[in-house]
Amino acid sequence: MSKSKKHAKAPVLRSQAWFNGGNRDDFVHRSWMKNQGFPHDLFIGKPVIGICNTWSEVTPCNAHFRELAEHIKAGVLEAGGFPLEFPAMSLGEPVMRPTAMLFRNLASMDVEESIRANPFDGIVLMMGCDKTTPALLMGAASCDLPTIGVSGGPMLNGKYHGTDVGSGTLVWQMTAKLKTGEWKEEDMVEAEACQSRSAGHCMTMGTASTMASMVESLGMGLPGNAAIPAVDARRKVLCRMAGRRIVEMVREDLRISKILTREAFENAIMVNGAIGGSTNAVVHLLAIAGRIGVKMTLDDWDRLGRDIPCLVNLMPSGKYLMEDFYYAGGVPAVVRQLERFLNRKALTVNGRTIWENCRKAPNFNEDVITPIDKPFKAHGGIAVLRGNLAPGGAVLKPSAATPKLMRHKGRAVVFTDIDDLHRRIDDPKLDVKADDVLVLQNCGPKGYPGFPEVGNFALPAKLLKKGVTDMVRISDARMSGTAYGTVVLHTSPEAAVGGPLALVRTGDLIELDVAKRRLVLHVSDEELAKRRKAWKPPKPHSKRGWVKLYCDTVQQADEGVDLDFLVGGSGASVGRPSH
Repeated sequence: MSKSKKHAKAPVLRSQAWFNGGNRDDFVHRSWMKNQGFPHDLFIGKPVIGICNTWSEVTPCNAHFRELAEHIKAGVLEAGGFPLEFPAMSLGEPVMRPTAMLFRNLASMDVEESIRANPFDGIVLMMGCDKTTPALLMGAASCDLPTIGVSGGPMLNGKYHGTDVGSGTLVWQMTAKLKTGEWKEEDMVEAEACQSRSAGHCMTMGTASTMASMVESLGMGLPGNAAIPAVDARRKVLCRMAGRRIVEMVREDLRISKILTREAFENAIMVNGAIGGSTNAVVHLLAIAGRIGVKMTLDDWDRLGRDIPCLVNLMPSGKYLMEDFYYAGGVPAVVRQLERFLNRKALTVNGRTIWENCRKAPNFNEDVITPIDKPFKAHGGIAVLRGNLAPGGAVLKPSAATPKLMRHKGRAVVFTDIDDLHRRIDDPKLDVKADDVLVLQNCGPKGYPGFPEVGNFALPAKLLKKGVTDMVRISDARMSGTAYGTVVLHTSPEAAVGGPLALVRTGDLIELDVAKRRLVLHVSDEELAKRRKAWKPPKPHSKRGWVKLYCDTVQQADEGVDLDFLVGGSGASVGRPSH
């Protein structure tokens, strides 16, 4: 049961404006809804809970959500609520082109408007694959009703030839081995089945696992939400308990704005550092904060994450996988280690503070979740780099980078876009050396369009065959949370809007110094001015539809990549009658 303060008087249920408002429309709304077999008493005085389901067969991470939704519904009914499931646009990272990120803001609009237009008093968000989590949180934050997040859970550990393999991370390893000839096509076909052997999202600490952990550390999910495997019966129990809890939250008027405070976002940033979380969390949390009205910047990410060590020994930074993380203690065990850093009074959806939830959390395996005085890696967090190459900032994940490359100066080898990269990267005649810096342009929010996960592009085949395993790579793109390497991402402003990245030419000298947070292009201001004068913006990607709206209004990476007119919220006031 919740420890949150109960209201002496129950809040007015928003749904009653539809079902018990004393006018003709009540008949219309109830009558048509009753064709599904709902008894009359459900419409009178019971909290109506909208269950936002992102099930889709082309979003394999979320393909088990039909069953999970039934457990949420059961919990809502057990607590005296009226559950009504509704769909939202499903964003599947493994399948969608050009990138699921192009549609994150569109899905958030779908969620926001679906909530506002329908008779919901509280919301359960069902999210799993990378972009479904931020999209649903963004849409719900703009409405500010009582809301609880339920993640779908990770797949079981991948198993290949007697070893654990991690989804996503195996892909990048496999790509390199195919180039060098170590693997053949038949090896790949076998490995892809071994990698994905149950329902659920990536079981590495990729973006999906990271964002599920962010839901829990923000206080938006019940304890244990992030790591319970998708096919574990305890995931179903968590769904049922979330269904029960959302009914209580409506009765307590515990709205999302009471959970998503600045203190909650600060906690999430610190947890992201400790788990070795994805760089994608940066743009997603900035966007969610923008929707709820919390002011956050890249500087907050650098300041709050700089002193946080990486405690979690998971791929791609380490050895283990999410199933192991759950058995070791999951996010609560990590939070307990961060006691001296945390905002311990931050409220969570179960009505308790984050510290009340986690202060006694056990750690069953200190090889998976290391103690804070003996961390897995000294530096977690996200390093925010600045300089004349990234005046708006760029990010790098220290826990996934090669230590000797964290301070590096090298000659730029430039690819003007992803097509140029694909044409030339494996050309034996490519003029490239191991100490060069690979630069990829025009892959940012507007440039691709959609801000794809191509920043961790594979190294040139000629260097892989010589045993080179990492190089400094710089782009205005993102990278998968399952990826690794010394990769500078989110360079802002992006090349497509004339950012300095657009002006880099092959042969220029670039300096990276992560400790000093510097990213510098050693070209004179006069030469850059000359190049800028000659620069021409790329042609528009589309003259109509969503892509045009997106490209016309999307913000840059350092602002969260939301559409400029969606920042802030519109609440959930009841609209005019429809009849």
